[in-house]
Amino acid sequence: MKADVSEELRMLDGMARDFAARELVEEREEHDRYPFAPLYDDVLAKSLEVGFFSIMLPEDAGGSAEPVTALCLVLDELCRADASLGGAVFTQALAQEILRLAGAEELLAREAEGDGDLAQALIAFPSYDNPSEAGNCARASRGEKGYELSGEVEYVVLGGLAAHALLPARVEGMEGFAFFLVDTGHEGFTASEPVLSLGMHACPAVDLTLSGVPARLVGEERKGGQYFEAAVDRLSVAAAAVATGIMKGSFTDALEYCRQRKQGGRHIIEWSEVRMLLSSMAVSCKVADMLVECAARAVDRGEPGWELASRAAALQAQSLAPEVTSNGIQLLGGYGYMKDYGQEKRFRDAKQAQPLLGITPLRRLKYIRSIIDGEAAW
Repeated sequence: MKADVSEELRMLDGMARDFAARELVEEREEHDRYPFAPLYDDVLAKSLEVGFFSIMLPEDAGGSAEPVTALCLVLDELCRADASLGGAVFTQALAQEILRLAGAEELLAREAEGDGDLAQALIAFPSYDNPSEAGNCARASRGEKGYELSGEVEYVVLGGLAAHALLPARVEGMEGFAFFLVDTGHEGFTASEPVLSLGMHACPAVDLTLSGVPARLVGEERKGGQYFEAAVDRLSVAAAAVATGIMKGSFTDALEYCRQRKQGGRHIIEWSEVRMLLSSMAVSCKVADMLVECAARAVDRGEPGWELASRAAALQAQSLAPEVTSNGIQLLGGYGYMKDYGQEKRFRDAKQAQPLLGITPLRRLKYIRSIIDGEAAW
């Protein structure tokens, strides 16, 4: 997705590619052992240093002039090597976008002024749920000193690392939910052991339990759902970039393997059956790449219909990724199932990436509901 980007974005893309090759590829298998092995804190710290966690900040605070396109370029490159880091970057971007939509610019400015401390810079968020649908919310009550949160919020990404968490909570006596920013260091805040997920193991997540934790209301009480849906409009294409990067990584490794592997006296890439599988993978990767490029450009430029373009890109790319990565396993034969070849991890990552921003079937129903309600289909 580099056909129509500025020189600044080309430099960012190159930096992300070099970073992935240097920091992720060789240690991919080791990183994937988390939570049974240490988390790659040094890689996360370096990601903060080079700006991957600040892309969605205002431009004068270190963000990009074309933030969604920039985010998609970075996620594509990172996820070709290891989607776990891409999931962490995506979660941070989603939390920042909700803060921006809720008018909490001062919080974003404060984040930008940080001293490089990783925990202080990160914001934990349940990026795999739509709180309106899953009910994955805490309870908010008003006290003399402000709001307090109690209850449980499951699968909060970065929840064991970040000094702050942006959490959905239902306010007593009101419909819907609101977002609140809490300090994870409070004595009433408890994080579980890291949750072992199907894929993207090193995108750390925990279940949170809160008991009377002081919280700052972000935006308005009744508008949490509006903020989230607006963020989904903008960042669905970034979720598509995660899936696209996973597919591209699978195809690249499969192609290289088929060029080198000999069987029956010739390289297997000469077999028509192998070429058919590679062709299917290549076409799916190209289609997903074009979707991300067009949708990201539409979002940043505010072109008519950009909301549906962003959502459609995610739905299509996320549906393609499991099939593509399954073919990647098949092309490597028995090696495809071995952890040190990376293909089985990509299949797990592709499935893990599907519910980003909420359950896929419900997102599909919401997509067609928008068209039924009068939004132009194309």
